[in-house]
Amino acid sequence: MRTFQAIASPLRRISPIAVHQGARRCFSKSQNLQATWGFIGLGRMGFPMAKNLRTKLPAGDVLFIQDVNKDATKKFLEENPNGVRIADNVREVAEKSETIITVLPEPHHVAGVYKSMIEPPNLLKDGFITKERLFIDCSTIDPMTSRSVADAAHSSGQGKFIDAPMSGGVVGAQAGTLTFMIGAAPEVVDRATEILSMMGRRVLHLGDQGSGLHGKLANNYLLALNNIATAEAMNMGIQWGLDPKALAGVINISTGKCWPSEVNNPVPGVIEGAPAGRDYEGGFGVALANKDLKLAIKACKEHGIKTALGDQAKAFYDEVEAAPNCKGRDFSVVYRHLGGKE
Repeated sequence: MRTFQAIASPLRRISPIAVHQGARRCFSKSQNLQATWGFIGLGRMGFPMAKNLRTKLPAGDVLFIQDVNKDATKKFLEENPNGVRIADNVREVAEKSETIITVLPEPHHVAGVYKSMIEPPNLLKDGFITKERLFIDCSTIDPMTSRSVADAAHSSGQGKFIDAPMSGGVVGAQAGTLTFMIGAAPEVVDRATEILSMMGRRVLHLGDQGSGLHGKLANNYLLALNNIATAEAMNMGIQWGLDPKALAGVINISTGKCWPSEVNNPVPGVIEGAPAGRDYEGGFGVALANKDLKLAIKACKEHGIKTALGDQAKAFYDEVEAAPNCKGRDFSVVYRHLGGKE
């Protein structure tokens, strides 16, 4: 796959950027020249991420926002009135921003948004920015869709594309402690790291484009399996008469220790603050866990990679997601679906 040309200048020392205001352009006279940013997707993750980004940006920079949910953009502007503009559509975001960040739910949303942004391929000629954009997609989607979007951006010569899925959930997005796994050409890693660090704590470069998604899906595949196994182990121990906290204590100093047992234990009352203790509200939704599992399985099949447990786990999560007493709850609710004692 071809790589983009390197960006010659650091993030904060960019060439003068014209910001469209009415029918004219104006330029910052400060030493740190005014920059323009775009953020598309103000959902549960995107809204706090964009808020943290706006907080960290220099006061003179402009952030263009866009979401199909007009209430979300209105609320964002009300909460962040300075240096924020609502774009009419995603093409306007692309025309007016030198760096565009997207956080979208599904692969078809990503494909549709980027098609609207980069077609027709004349952003460098007719847009307000006269250099290649940096597109950073933080969505968790299948690598094949991401690759097609990256190839389209690259072949048109309009920008550099980075896949940067994240880990940390809504709590991490709000606190600015997300971990980003990025797939990017080496020459844009430093710039991407500087940008993403305004919304997170860690940025891990895993390789070329697509590597960030492969890393995220491998991790979430393991997480989905560990979650079921932890619920099964806790359920069997309690059914045998063991105290749940004592059982968790054994597991968490032994070889069965994992994030679902130590941090997100599925048994109510075992871990203070875990979703299990609030009727499985909040946390990592079972639908999202199932979505990521399916994406991982799909990517494995595309590469001819054999898995032993994935399809069984997917079928089980389908059951959990459809169950009225489990739907919409944290994925540790699989313990409830197994008949675990609450």
